[in-house]
Amino acid sequence: MKWSPLSLMPLVLAIESSCDETAVAILSGDRQQRTRILASEISSQIPLHQPHGGVVPELASRNHSLNLRPLIEQALRRAQVSIDQIDAFAATAGPGLSSSLLIGNTTAKALAAATRKPFLAINHLEGHLLSPFLLETCIPEHIALIISGGHTLLIKVRAAGDYTKLGSTRDDAAGEAFDKVAKMLGLPYPGGPNIEATAIDGDPLKYAFPRGLMHEAHLDFSFSGLKTSVLYSLPKIENLATSLNDLCASFQAAVIDVLLHKSLRALKQESMNHLALSGGVSLNQSLRKKFQTACDAAGITLSLSPPDLCTDNAAMIAFAGLIRHLQGKFDPLDSPIHPNLSLFH
Repeated sequence: MKWSPLSLMPLVLAIESSCDETAVAILSGDRQQRTRILASEISSQIPLHQPHGGVVPELASRNHSLNLRPLIEQALRRAQVSIDQIDAFAATAGPGLSSSLLIGNTTAKALAAATRKPFLAINHLEGHLLSPFLLETCIPEHIALIISGGHTLLIKVRAAGDYTKLGSTRDDAAGEAFDKVAKMLGLPYPGGPNIEATAIDGDPLKYAFPRGLMHEAHLDFSFSGLKTSVLYSLPKIENLATSLNDLCASFQAAVIDVLLHKSLRALKQESMNHLALSGGVSLNQSLRKKFQTACDAAGITLSLSPPDLCTDNAAMIAFAGLIRHLQGKFDPLDSPIHPNLSLFH
């Protein structure tokens, strides 16, 4: 029998605009949480922000306003549904840039009000956290590692909505450290992909960069010392161009070692054998390979977000919204955005 996009309900349209990516997705699912992404559209602003070496909030919000309506129309066409067939509208409520959050959040509320459908305010971090399981049937108990430009978090997940923070960054997030070190080395924004590409031909053992807090008993992270060590090493290098590959490989290896060591410690501490990785930094192929090798050796199940769901996207927001919809948990239209919204209550 030919599958129809309307045979699985509800239909959730989600908007993600927490930083510099404008994204719209439409997701369907049933009460067994079988899901299908009917549309996932993203408009990247990287070329706009590259000359500035980072995200400029005013540019980001202005372009969200320009891009959002065409993306919504494109998503509806791709999903082959009309706006009145959507059962709920979801949007990121935080954390993120307030000027960016407002664009997507207000648009989703307006659509919910106009169609008399429910509104769902979604935590951006919860979207990342749940994304490794988007196409599966349930959210298992596991340890989650979220690694992005703004966050490095270890979380014990008992079920969707039931989270305990085990560790977080005390200074720079992993992705932030990538961006700052890339800038030191003269690599373009965004730093993560450019350091990864440059590190491919480098020697990860060439420079003995520190692994901050790796052997402490707690599960917090710190990458500021690593960043400073890279900075202090630069004046000692005669030819940066010939050392760039080794610098990037050594820096990247230090970050991955800390993330892996802390994740394995968290699994042991909580007596769990399932680890999930999400967030933009989890797209790094060296990181994925090292985590997979270590987890295979230890008999640990590793769940990874699909590559197109690692960076900011609306499909993960739609999935979090779908789960909330199935639980009957909705939000009022006057609910505020929260630029510093926490995942933990």
